[in-house]
Amino acid sequence: MGDFSIQISSNLVNRLTDDGEKLKRKPKKTKTKVPREFVHPETKVNEKQLCDDPETLKGVPSMGRPVQHPLFLPVTPPAHSANTELDAIRSVIQESERILEKLQKQEDSMVQEVTERAKDLRDKEFKLPYQKPMPCLADYEACRDCYKEHGNDILKCAPLTRSYYDCVRRVKQHVSLAGQ
Repeated sequence: MGDFSIQISSNLVNRLTDDGEKLKRKPKKTKTKVPREFVHPETKVNEKQLCDDPETLKGVPSMGRPVQHPLFLPVTPPAHSANTELDAIRSVIQESERILEKLQKQEDSMVQEVTERAKDLRDKEFKLPYQKPMPCLADYEACRDCYKEHGNDILKCAPLTRSYYDCVRRVKQHVSLAGQ
């Protein structure tokens, strides 16, 4: 490490010893916007008395500006703006509710319309086209009912079976003649 030396100039010593004198160059004073405290009339002391009486100098701070303590007040937003904001929010909510109701009504009508269209399409798609009635249907049902009743003795259904067979043969002949 190197050797260090400190030099104090006489000018610096003079500045430090002349506390009460004002410096030639004045520093800029920044003004703070702090509300001033109310000064009571009994605390005002005549300047002559301050200079003459050394006892009063002890309790009173140096002459010049009085010491001001910072005053902190809670920042409260104006009530008027809060009410207007709340009113604006309420109006937006009411408008949203009205729009929601309209959308729900529109949705209900659309659901009903789609349901009706689906029903129509289903009916059209699955509707059987016109079919010719089954020939000899009465003879067929009579024969079938007879077999159900007389499952053990099927000879009793022979006349019904014969009439059904004859009906089917006549229809086949009629269709073959119409096709030629």
